[in-house]
Amino acid sequence: MHDETRTTLGGVGIWTFAFDPQPAPLVREAAAEIEESGYTAVWFGEAFGRDTFGQASLLLNATRRITVASGIANIAFRDPIATATATRTLGEAFTGRYVLGLGGHRVDDTVHELDGYPMPARGRAVATMRGYLDAMDAVPAHGPAPRPAPRRVLAALGPKMLELAAERTWGAHPYFVPVEHTARARALMGPHAFLGVEQAVILDTDLARARELATAHVAGYVDNAAHQEANVRRLGFGDADITGGPSRRLVDAIVVYGGLDAIRRRVREHFAAGADHVCVQVLTADPSTLPRHEWRELAPALVGERAPVR
Repeated sequence: MHDETRTTLGGVGIWTFAFDPQPAPLVREAAAEIEESGYTAVWFGEAFGRDTFGQASLLLNATRRITVASGIANIAFRDPIATATATRTLGEAFTGRYVLGLGGHRVDDTVHELDGYPMPARGRAVATMRGYLDAMDAVPAHGPAPRPAPRRVLAALGPKMLELAAERTWGAHPYFVPVEHTARARALMGPHAFLGVEQAVILDTDLARARELATAHVAGYVDNAAHQEANVRRLGFGDADITGGPSRRLVDAIVVYGGLDAIRRRVREHFAAGADHVCVQVLTADPSTLPRHEWRELAPALVGERAPVR
């Protein structure tokens, strides 16, 4: 449920998967630079690199003011008691600066196939997430309780998960979505739930080259992530947009590419559609490196952009 004392995380942040391959000193240096550039948050994914809470601690210790958000902590990787206690620890140590994003695929065998560990929860996605939240909330608190409690958001795409996000958490963190999804999510969740949207961007005025990179990014998700394919189909994209490679229409809806003006325009469109916060994921030809140059180039165009007063 919503806490009236919570303030909305506004403005533009950075979203990245690129911290994992980097040594810790470089991650600290990059995080401090993101903060000094004026971005309001740094979001990071979780795959098979650093544990999400270890990564969050690294980033929080390297910065002073910026919000650090998991985008997302995968519920398939740990039991609810581990998530609850780690979240409390970060919430106490870094008051008001940590946001726990929850998501993942505990309903399938992805992790089991990789490490042989049987997952303790099975079932449909919304019911599984509801049960996970219930289990987290039931974990007894021994020791100092963080005040305010760390905020939680869900990696929500479909209507039922968006409703759960509005009902049980601070709000939603949709990933791989067009502006149309932002408008639908805001209408469904109501005016008070937080909506922090990831937006993939390519800062490159060679549009043919940028479009090729954008197409590869989109194909990687619609070909390999059933929930992402299902979401774009809900938004009206069909076989012609997905089969045999993503259509130009789908690519352009998911990724914005070109110069600063094009990227700033897309961010503003998300804000106008109802987003409280937009976190940009910079795509480059080498995803193993940190796009620090692009983060610096984008900052003058994006820092200071905010949702209109509603």
